[in-house]
Amino acid sequence: MRASLHRAMLAYGGGLVLHTASSGRIDGLDTLYLRLDGGDVVATGEVRLNIAYLNGLAAEAVLAEAVEVAGRLDWSADPAGLLAEPPTVLSGASAPVRTLVDCALHDLVAKRAGLPVAALLAGAMPDGDAGGLSGGATISWPSNQTLFVSSDSVFMARAEAYVARGFRDLKVRIGAGDIGDDIRRVALLRERFGDGIKLAADANGAWDLAAAFAHLDALAPFGLAYVEQPVAPGDWQGLALLAAESPVPVMLDESVKGLDDVARIADAGGGLMAHLKLVKLGGLNPALQAVRLLKAAGVPFMIGQMNEGGLATAAALHLAAASRPDFAELYGADGLADDPAAGLAYADGRVAVPSRPGLGLSFDASRTHLIREFS
Repeated sequence: MRASLHRAMLAYGGGLVLHTASSGRIDGLDTLYLRLDGGDVVATGEVRLNIAYLNGLAAEAVLAEAVEVAGRLDWSADPAGLLAEPPTVLSGASAPVRTLVDCALHDLVAKRAGLPVAALLAGAMPDGDAGGLSGGATISWPSNQTLFVSSDSVFMARAEAYVARGFRDLKVRIGAGDIGDDIRRVALLRERFGDGIKLAADANGAWDLAAAFAHLDALAPFGLAYVEQPVAPGDWQGLALLAAESPVPVMLDESVKGLDDVARIADAGGGLMAHLKLVKLGGLNPALQAVRLLKAAGVPFMIGQMNEGGLATAAALHLAAASRPDFAELYGADGLADDPAAGLAYADGRVAVPSRPGLGLSFDASRTHLIREFS
């Protein structure tokens, strides 16, 4: 087996600017790829590097770690074995590096089995339907779309465009400024689309507990499906109190940093929902463990992602199709102008990938910068 690391900076077309309360303005997606050439098949995983606002890890530090881990892994080992029993060099790595390797290995194992990754994952779920995920032309799942901080005119124009494309599940980024501005934008959406859309909001941990109680009360009349991460992670007692008294359901994202946090939510007895992201949990295998915990506890959950390229989005899509979550956030690759793994389709409120073995996308390494090769 030959392995190689590649890097690319991905950008959105159409003037889309990413801007949230936690990230500020983001002009591109600094993306790292792991390509595995097994001779019979070629597989690829992807992870985004510039997400220090989420995990505190600088892009160059994650890149250096990925180079070290890739250089120390035994690429002659059985890929399925590496997934089932990761060696210490991998199990002790950061979540982004584990995600990168995990997704590349899943792509490889699924391709060799002649199955979409979704079918492979569903076979590991107690209630999964592997057979139902390998016979169609595509693997698809409904997704929301996010409206970032912007002027009212840009905000409403993007909302109109999403609804015209069939996306009637919209999430509004709030918390970056005055709550009055947030409420005005949410009100604009309700006035324009009425109950024809599902609305949610994401504060990215911007408020303290007292402000969260007041702001959730102010948002309650708009019928939001949930407000995500109203307060910063860490205060579990405050979150439990907030969930018990909030007039709006509470979803946690930044608070879900690993399986211990998922178990804490599962054991909380209701009130809190969980947003699962591969890049926080360390890949598809730990995400499946998280799904099992939440389903057993009857806790609603979302399968989501950062703004990411096609391969990372496809991995989350396959997990959603296999686990059938209550909510999904898979818009990350929508509108990318220069993705080296293009092919995802966004239409009619859904995202779809060809139902081919593996993740379903081809990777064009010529559109990236080679970092290093390993064997």
